[in-house]
Amino acid sequence: MVEQSFNEVSWFSVEWFHPATFQNFTWEYATVLFLLFAIPFLFGVRWVIYSRIKQKLSIALNKKDFKWEASTLFRFIPNILLALTYTMIIVALARPQKTNEKSEQWTEGIDIMLVIDTSESMQIEDFKPNRLEAAKGVAREFIAGRFQDRIGLVVFSGDAYSKSPLTTDYQLLYTYIDDISFDQIESRGTAIGSALAVGTNRMRESESKSKVLILLSDGENTAGNIDPITAAELANAYDIKIYTIAIGKEGKVPFGTDFFGRTRYIENTLDETTLREIAKIGNGSFYRVSNNSALEEVFAIIDGLEKAEIKETHFKDTTDFYHIYLKWAIVFFLLWMLAKTTFISNVLQD
Repeated sequence: MVEQSFNEVSWFSVEWFHPATFQNFTWEYATVLFLLFAIPFLFGVRWVIYSRIKQKLSIALNKKDFKWEASTLFRFIPNILLALTYTMIIVALARPQKTNEKSEQWTEGIDIMLVIDTSESMQIEDFKPNRLEAAKGVAREFIAGRFQDRIGLVVFSGDAYSKSPLTTDYQLLYTYIDDISFDQIESRGTAIGSALAVGTNRMRESESKSKVLILLSDGENTAGNIDPITAAELANAYDIKIYTIAIGKEGKVPFGTDFFGRTRYIENTLDETTLREIAKIGNGSFYRVSNNSALEEVFAIIDGLEKAEIKETHFKDTTDFYHIYLKWAIVFFLLWMLAKTTFISNVLQD
């Protein structure tokens, strides 16, 4: 009956006594089942009382006169039937049930575009192992925490291009992120405006109620033919919220090693004003991070702010089967009455 529906089995089928059947039940009053241990005790007490009040005759018989016959087993039939009656009543009182639970989840996904700077300055090692690898790591973690959101990827240096359209194929996104390198774009510089424009172009036809663009850069706009502020206003026209993350420290930062293997330092600057203005126009937020842990915290904050609405509905269908065992209790009780009031009772007394 494990592979068969409970409702397809007749009440008089022996399948109701199969161990697998009981394992698939849930019990409304499971503690009642402990009364089953009282049945042998009750029969033991009954036997003691019966043996004391029963009239006994002293009869001298030789050992050879004792002969076992199969018919003597009939004397146990009434007790067995009565024990089964008690058992079925207790099982019915425990109320065996079969419960089917289903849940439906409904979610309206968010469209998210990750825009990552791959300019030469992203090789600076104030993040470990460098700024770009740190950004790739937190991007993977961010994607892993999303649920049914479409995510796309844009990379930029002196120019910008879409590396992945909006997709829910997160494994594919992981592959694209792993492939990001500094030599993918030949033109040098930092085209922030172009990057925003490419990301906006990928999202402008989206019908999602929530569209988010996350821009991560460590420099100022030095390339491209689109002004970052103009690009931000264009994104805002398409109801795209923009978060900007300025990555890196200002001043002297480690950047590779010299001929003798010593750490080389360079002077680093960052146009924080422009990134703040972009976030303001895009109705988002600006974040400044100077190490790996701060970058992880910022992505965690954005992850918490931009969550899809999820509605979960539970359905519970419970079917009782106590009536099956009540019917069996009646059957065993009638058989017990039959055994006590017919010729079988004579066999028991002989």
